Formats: sequence, C-alpha cells, structure tokens
Amino acid sequence: MQHVDTVIIGGGAAGLMCAATAGARGRSVRVIEHAKRVGKKILMSGGGRCNFTNLDTSPAHFLSANPHFCKSALSRYTPWDFLALVDRYGLAYHEKTPGQFFCDDKAKDLLDILIAECEQAGVDIRTQCSVEAIEAVDDGGADRFQLATSAGAVRCQSLVIATGGLSIPTLGATGFGYDIAQQFDLPVTQRRAALVPFTLSDHWLTVARDLSGVSVPVSVQCGSQSFTDALLFTHRGLSGPAILQISSYWREGDTITIDFLPGVDLAEQLQQWRDEGAKAELKTLLGRLLPARFVQSWLAADKRLAKLADRRVMDLDRASLDAVIEAFTQWQKIPAGTEGYRTAEVTLGGVSTEAVSSKTFESKQCSGLYFIGEVLDVSGWLGGYNFQWAWASGWCAGQVV
Repeated sequence: MQHVDTVIIGGGAAGLMCAATAGARGRSVRVIEHAKRVGKKILMSGGGRCNFTNLDTSPAHFLSANPHFCKSALSRYTPWDFLALVDRYGLAYHEKTPGQFFCDDKAKDLLDILIAECEQAGVDIRTQCSVEAIEAVDDGGADRFQLATSAGAVRCQSLVIATGGLSIPTLGATGFGYDIAQQFDLPVTQRRAALVPFTLSDHWLTVARDLSGVSVPVSVQCGSQSFTDALLFTHRGLSGPAILQISSYWREGDTITIDFLPGVDLAEQLQQWRDEGAKAELKTLLGRLLPARFVQSWLAADKRLAKLADRRVMDLDRASLDAVIEAFTQWQKIPAGTEGYRTAEVTLGGVSTEAVSSKTFESKQCSGLYFIGEVLDVSGWLGGYNFQWAWASGWCAGQVV
C-alpha cells in the first residue's frame, strides 16, 4: 500500500497549480492524470499560445449559481501573482489586447513552468494512470481515502478533484469529477456547453457556409447581456469571440440580436449619402462600411433586400431604408443550437459551490475532499478568466491540502 499526504486527480491548470503549492509546503503530493501528458488544454488554448490570465479579472466575469463564491480566491491569488511566477522563469509573453496575456512563442513554455514548479516541490506526476475506485477509510490513522488505480492502491489524507468539465472530449474530458461528487453526496448542478459556437438551420446556414471564414466586428445581445467583438461565419453557423461570449447566456429557444455596425449610426449614414446625392448602388456604399462579400451575401439572403442591392440609396423610399437598417443593425435569429461539448471551451454548471468552502475548497460534508477549477459551478468569460480561476482555486486549495 502506497501512502502520500495529497492525491490530486487531474493534471490540468488547477491540478498542477495545487500540486506545486502543496508540495512547496512540504506535503507529499501525487498527481494522477489519465492522459498521456498533463496540461493538454493549456497547450491548445489561445491558438497554441495560451491566454493565461487577464488583469481585469473580477467576480463580474464569472457565471455561477452563487456569484459570490469566487470572490475569496480571486482576491487572494491575483493575475499579478501569476505574472510574478512566470516572470521568475523569464517567460516571454505579450498583452494582445488590454489585460489579456499570451505566450510569445508556445503554450508549452508556460506548461514547462508549472511542471518545473512541481518538480522542485517533489510532486509525483503519474500520467496514463486511471482511477478505478475511491473509498473513504477510517482506520484510526491520518489517511481518509483509498484509491484503486492502474498503478496500484494508494492512501491519502487529502483528495483533490481537478478533473475539469465535459468540454472538448478529444482532449480526454469526462464527467468523472461529477461522479466522484455524487459518490460522496455532493450536489451537482445542471451542466451545458458554454463559450461555444452557434449552429444555424434553413437558408441562413447556406448563407453562413457561403461566408465561411469572413469575420465582422459586431455587437450581439441575448436578453440583457451584450458583447462587442468579432463574429466569424463558419460552415456550421456563427463563431468568433462575440458569439462564444454570448453563448454562455443563451438558452435553447432564445433570440439573439446582432448589430453588424456597432458604433455606426446607419440611419444617419444613409441619410448623409442621400443628402450628398450619392449615385453609387446600395451594395457599393455599404461595402465602404463592411466586407463586400458579406454585404452582397446578406442583401441576397433577403428577398426584399435583394431587389435593393443594385439601386441607388437616393432612390430608396423610407420603408426600404428601414429594412436595410434592420437587416444590418438589428438582425434577429434563434440559433438552431450550439456545437456542444465537442468545441466548447468551458462547461457551465458543475459541483455545487454551496457544498464547498470558498476559502479552502474543501467539501463541507466530507473532510479531506476538495474540488477546484472547472469541475466546480464556476465558469469565466473568454479572455484568460478561466485560467485565472484555475490558478486561484488551485493555489488556495494548495495552502491547506
């Protein structure tokens, strides 16, 4: 029988941070990862450069049934703390957009830092190792849990679940963490894919396919929430940062409203062209504001607008102008659905935060059992927030496990 102080199931961002932190305190730590290598989601994120934190991190950028839960961890381990860590290793990184930091070269450079931290702390990382069973033990000693693994049985005092969510199963994502929570009678909230592209149906799918690869700055709204960023047409529907962001707030059957000219008063612009006596066709003038390929496809997609494309703006009546304004600044659509966990960046929902301490991440009803990272019902916006949550929750739990 093997004995360690702490076993961490899951070698992702949160698990590695927790392992390094606990190991630095002198705890004996074992990380169990079922994949061939740790940190696979780190390696693929941000186009392979990993948007590893955001200086604008605050509880307002996270979704949870308990919006206050993340406050403690985020305040105790900040983006500046993580930047101080990578600075010690001389990681080359840049601020791509205000507050968002990416590796200059490869995400592997960041993963190497986490692995180095674990090595210095004496952490035992076991890859391609599966957990077959977990049981609570009470033999009068310090150990609280016994795990049957493919590398043999091991007992520990603290057991940390850092298995992540259901997003991107090709990277090894499973619902194992939720199964463990339910085994120990912790509630798990309803889960769904988030930060995920929308799919379209009917003739709009044909339009999206024709425009696949075209990107347009937009403002997209669902209910009271809105985001202004890029939209990308795909062969399945709509993607891009703006769409991924709003998807976290969308429910099946909801309507999204898209303004393809955020910051532009199209009614005023059309009137200006009329006043100037512009003789150019509608599609030509709109092509000054938007990609010509998009303008042509968007006009052609609507029978009313298709008849206006080759007409001069100065010849259009009020009803026609209003139709143009609506199509380009107030386009409404109920998406057919989303692409699901296959391409979702995060999972909304998870282990209920009501059952876990916001300071230590220990289960309130099962001593020694901890949940950190994405497996919890805490999900961030796009832009480095989810990694900061991983670092913060992993660090906080690492102080006590």
